[in-house]
Amino acid sequence: MPSVLPDGDPAPADGALPVSALTSAVTRSFGIYVHVPFCATRCGYCDFNTYTPGELGGSASPSSWLAAVGRELELAARVLPDAPRASTVFVGGGTPSLLGAAGLASVLDLVRSTVGLADGAEVTTEANPESTSPGFFADLRAAGYTRVSLGMQSAAPHVLKVLDRNHTPGRAVTAAREARAAGFEHVNLDLIYGTPGESAADLALSLDAVLAAGVDHVSAYALIVEDGTALARRVRRGELPMPDDDVLADRYEQVDAALTAAGLTWYEVSNWASSPEARCHHNLLYWRGDNWWGVGPGAHSHVGGVRWWNVKHPARYAAALADGVSPAAARETLSPDDQRIERILLELRLADGLPADVLDRSGRAEADQAALDGLLDAAALAEGRCVLTDAGRLLADAVVRRLT
Repeated sequence: MPSVLPDGDPAPADGALPVSALTSAVTRSFGIYVHVPFCATRCGYCDFNTYTPGELGGSASPSSWLAAVGRELELAARVLPDAPRASTVFVGGGTPSLLGAAGLASVLDLVRSTVGLADGAEVTTEANPESTSPGFFADLRAAGYTRVSLGMQSAAPHVLKVLDRNHTPGRAVTAAREARAAGFEHVNLDLIYGTPGESAADLALSLDAVLAAGVDHVSAYALIVEDGTALARRVRRGELPMPDDDVLADRYEQVDAALTAAGLTWYEVSNWASSPEARCHHNLLYWRGDNWWGVGPGAHSHVGGVRWWNVKHPARYAAALADGVSPAAARETLSPDDQRIERILLELRLADGLPADVLDRSGRAEADQAALDGLLDAAALAEGRCVLTDAGRLLADAVVRRLT
């Protein structure tokens, strides 16, 4: 039987969901997330559920993982027989591009043959620039992928070194151009800002490189020092300073100004796109509280207020599915108030904001004060929506705490 985590309830071996969740599965948008747990090396800042070949030994492989992914997708189709076909698919990790275009094509074929793929679906894969090529992108586009997200992080060599990134500074830009040449209209580059030792000039260099690549989407995230990572150990030993909040705010404003001037508009606090079509619709599915099934070791799912998460190790994950049982470690059912709070947490980060009637009486009073403080748009609030101002975006987490 699947194990029970301290913050969850037992997950049924057959993956069955309550009637309320099944009802939601029929009426809400549905997506598939596929987690690839493999990486060639481990980046010093990363705390994702990933494994290098040395860490796995012979306990798991891409082929055993792919077989297990097929079994979990079959499980999803049995549990959600009336759900709409997936309108989005997102293959993340880890380093999905280590599977090669043929492996990623197999993943998409499994989605098509089980839960089904909606007409016009957005299909994204993440990729490490170093494990891509023009042929890779051409084959990926032919397989049906519509969007590529490349991990750039920085164009400054010394910043990449601190992050333990193994690609050369210019490779991400070249890869983005190769993807566009292969027919991908939608290409994202990821940036991380606030790395110890990064200057404003370093970030400007990165932003110039991003814009030179001609991509239609940029994600930019502040560096977070996660417990248990190599970066955290270096900070603890005094080798590197903790990122400074004031510096992070300055860097965010620098990112926003450069991208906005270039015609990319923010639609979520950390994401900018050149048009509504260029937005990541899979991530919008998360932020708007729709439904998704997370496939793979450690993947999280949500359907109709029920959330569950899979066992983390690839060998345990594959063994559970080989035995005909769900790989879910545990799950939780969100109460109506839990769902309301989560909606505030997620939707407030969107440029469209949050309907004010989602707030309780205390939250509405806090929203009025936040507008007076310049953190929420007063005109939008008067029309019934909570929309972050530019200053509010810098303090989004604090505003959420006030409203909940």
